[in-house]
This record gives sequence, C-alpha cells and structure tokens, in this order.
Amino acid sequence: MRDKFIVIRKTIFILLGMLVIIFAGKSFYDHRNFNEPVVTNEGVTEVKKLGDYFTGISGTINDCNIYVFEGEEEGSNMLVIGGTHPEEPAGRLAAYLFAENGKMKAGKLFLAITANRSASTGTKLGGAYPPDFSIKTSFGERKFRMGDRWSNPLDQWPDPEVYIHYPSGQNLAYVDTRNLNRTWPGRENGTLTEQTCYAFMELIKKEKIDVFIDLHEAELQYPVISTIVAHENGEELATFVSMMLTDMEGFRMGVEFSPKNLHGLSHREVGDYSDAVSLLFEAPEPFLDATRGTTSREQLLTGKDEFVVMAGKHGLLFEQIDENGWPIAKRVGRHTSAILMTMEIWSEDYPDRPLICEGVPRYEEVIENGVGYYLNDPKSALKNRIVLE
Repeated sequence: MRDKFIVIRKTIFILLGMLVIIFAGKSFYDHRNFNEPVVTNEGVTEVKKLGDYFTGISGTINDCNIYVFEGEEEGSNMLVIGGTHPEEPAGRLAAYLFAENGKMKAGKLFLAITANRSASTGTKLGGAYPPDFSIKTSFGERKFRMGDRWSNPLDQWPDPEVYIHYPSGQNLAYVDTRNLNRTWPGRENGTLTEQTCYAFMELIKKEKIDVFIDLHEAELQYPVISTIVAHENGEELATFVSMMLTDMEGFRMGVEFSPKNLHGLSHREVGDYSDAVSLLFEAPEPFLDATRGTTSREQLLTGKDEFVVMAGKHGLLFEQIDENGWPIAKRVGRHTSAILMTMEIWSEDYPDRPLICEGVPRYEEVIENGVGYYLNDPKSALKNRIVLE
C-alpha cells in the first residue's frame, strides 16, 4: 500500500512538473515569436533591412527593420536607434512615434526601432520582468514586448569567462559579449552581437550618416542619467542641445563626455570609426533600480516606486523622484524632444545641410496627450503601411 502511494505521489509531481514546463514553454515561445505591428505613415519612404548593409546578418534574428524617411529637400543624414537595450522601452516607443508620425521635410532619417531584436525576445533571468506591456489608445490597447539588456542566450552561447573587446583588447565583463552597447564597432566574423554592430557601422559608412543617436534609459542609482553622452566630435552640438532643452522644453538634460579609455560603447566607437557625430541619450527608468519594489507592468509604465523614493531620501540617487514617479510619457517625450532639438541645432550650424522633421510630438505634447494618442490603429490601417517588428 505504501509503495502504491509513493508511485501515485511521484506520478502527480511528474505531471505537475510537465504542466509547468508546458505553460512556461508556451510563454517563452509566444514572447519570442510575438510580432509588434508598426503602422508607418507616409513619411516612411522605404523600409530596408540591416542585412542590406552586411549580408552576414541577413536572415538572423537581428536582421532588424531600418525605416527610411527621405525629405523633400536635400540635407544631412541621421541614424537613430532604439532597442539597444530592450529592457529600456522609452527608446523603442520614441522610435515608434517617429515611424508612425514623422515626415522629413529636409534631409534623410534612418531609424531602427529594435536594434537588438534578439534581446527583445527574452527578459532578464531572475528579474521577474513582465514579458510585455500595453499602451492605452483611443482604439484599445497596443501590446509591446519587454526585453533584456543582453542578446538572448538562445542566439549566442556560450559566454566567455572574460569578454575581450575587439579591436581594443580591453577586458570587460563576460556577459557584455552579448551587450550591443559594449560590442561596437563590431567585427565581420564575430559573434551575433558583434556582427550586429558591424552591420550598423556599414550602414553609417555607406549612407554617409552625419549624426548618430542611441536611445537609452537608466536606473536612478546610475550616475550617467538625464544626460547626453557625447563623443568629442559632438561635444559642441550636445552642449547647445542640452542648453536649449533645459531652457525651452522644461526639463533638465546634462552633458557627459565619452571616456576615451572605455571601449565598446556606441558614443565612443561610432565617433572613432566613422565620420558621424555620435551621441547617446539617457532618460530615467525607476523600473531598473536595484532598490525597486514589485517588478510589474504598472511600475514600468508609471515609474512610481516607494522604495526608489526612499532611496532618494537617503541620498542614494543621481536623479530626483517623488510620488509622481517617472511615467512613460515623460520618458518618451524627453527622447522625442531631444532628437528634434538635435536636428534644429544641427540645421542652424549647417543651414546648407539641414535636418527638418515634422509631425513628431514633443515633450509637453506627449505628457499632455499620452503616448497612445500618437499610435495608429493596425486594424484600420492599409496593409502596405504595416511592418512587423
């Protein structure tokens, strides 16, 4: 009788384990294969693939979409990338607002919504991240993938004991071999993440990009926050953008200079290995702080967290926070305004090679109306205007 009871108990546990595996497996599969529709407006004149610039990335998980906005008038060329770290959603959402609303009047804009698609197909191990989040709109909700900081181990494995950056030879943390912002300028025969950076460098060179912008968010306990990180070739541009944003847009945006001895970061390597002015924008994201409370969709979108507020009261933060938090609209609006202001300052400096963009909401507009106000309805859109991320 006892033996029979043991067999039954083991069978029950095995069946329960199999159910957990099945449901977890389905969740992982759905997350990895979820397609986000982008409802491009008429300003998007062409959609290319990153593999068009480097065939080594063609057909891989990181062969991301490159949205091209060609202005009516000639001007300079700009590349903006979101999704370097898909756990930082404001950058991707800001890119969405450009893709679904923007139109270049002068110059040419190249835009990547998800620069590291592999990193968007999973979430941080042990981080208890939600797999997705939704933005409310007048026609319902639009769902977006939540991601990770690093490329998915399913796409690049194993990690080395020490990651040696190419070509500097600098030793970095092992996991940064899958960090798109530690593998610039990339290499042709490297890992998936290195090849992705190499492909972007090929785009920058072949399209003669004048200004490169990498969109990010940072935890409030990280000193490089609410700032523009600039390569020395972009220090003057970044300084003027910072001054004008602080004076005209109603939010503070500092400037940090790219360290010459810290390699692999976009603001350093793009400036060193191309003719493009290289900038990186950081917005605050309490969701990433180690002192946060529940890691939930609500916390991600509202940016409210009593534990992060408490950390601020003890002087542990590099950015201010109160009970109002850092809502997603505020973070997205910072990015859209910063990009548009960069275009405006650039155009003043180079009137014969301007960058003029219309239709994209600025900081105050995004806060007043919400992010969802500027997202289009995939169900009512023409099929030829929908692109899947």
